[in-house]
Amino acid sequence: MARLPNGMGRINITGGEPMLRDDIGEIVDVLYPKTKVLEISTNGFYTDKIVQIARKYPDVLIRVSTEGLPSFNDRLRGTPDGFDHALRTILELKKAGAKNIGFGIVICDKNATELLYLYELCCYLGIEFGNATMHNSWYFHKLDNVIEDRAKAVEWVKRYIKALLTSPRTRILARIKDWLRAYFNKSILRMIAGERGFRPPCVAGTDMFFLDPWGNILPCNGTDERWIMGNLKEEPFEQIWRSKKAQVIRTQVQQCQKTCCFVATERFDMVRRPWLPIFWILRNKIRLMLDMEMNF
Repeated sequence: MARLPNGMGRINITGGEPMLRDDIGEIVDVLYPKTKVLEISTNGFYTDKIVQIARKYPDVLIRVSTEGLPSFNDRLRGTPDGFDHALRTILELKKAGAKNIGFGIVICDKNATELLYLYELCCYLGIEFGNATMHNSWYFHKLDNVIEDRAKAVEWVKRYIKALLTSPRTRILARIKDWLRAYFNKSILRMIAGERGFRPPCVAGTDMFFLDPWGNILPCNGTDERWIMGNLKEEPFEQIWRSKKAQVIRTQVQQCQKTCCFVATERFDMVRRPWLPIFWILRNKIRLMLDMEMNF
């Protein structure tokens, strides 16, 4: 990790559960100076470890994963008192002065009905609420994830998008972030509905990359097989990034037919083409004001 370049825009430490590592504090020490935003995704079970990091680096972005309110979360995750740990971690992080904390959820048909409850809870607590949707890939150790009840999931994601566009948050910046999340969730809605051809051009291996625990640099963690560009234990990052092998894999990315929906790709596209989310948000807020159906 120390061989990664400096000046990166965002790094996400993810898992599995990164707090299982005894050296997680050292990992944060190495990565924190290399990026503008360091994010940690965790299930919140190891409260003391997380709070210790937040006290040292209060502007680290922390998202605590959950599936819904207490009984639903614990049943779906199979973790007794899992939601209690997650909520306790959020409360302790607030007391520790952490500046950017929130819950996160991976949307599927099984937990879509919990979206609004979790979002409302986050609004009341004054914390963020991030979301993704489930994928199949080598990284997730799954190739058979299926949305079984598309109609139910689509209906609840639509309600969630509407709630984001009518955000009750008091701070204007927080409301704007919710509006932009609504735009991103438009893509999640279309993916859950089984549509294709909706995503912006993929920037995996060009604007972003994935580093696995063995030192391999890959374009992303969404492919069925590992597309390895090189290994940091064997070569410097710059050499890997400019190599012929990396260019071959970028060509594979351009030809990839998977319908992924990752916030990283959407975020880059929103920065490059800001008029798309701006006009979509304005158009749909006007439609809601006129009591018209949203245009997804």
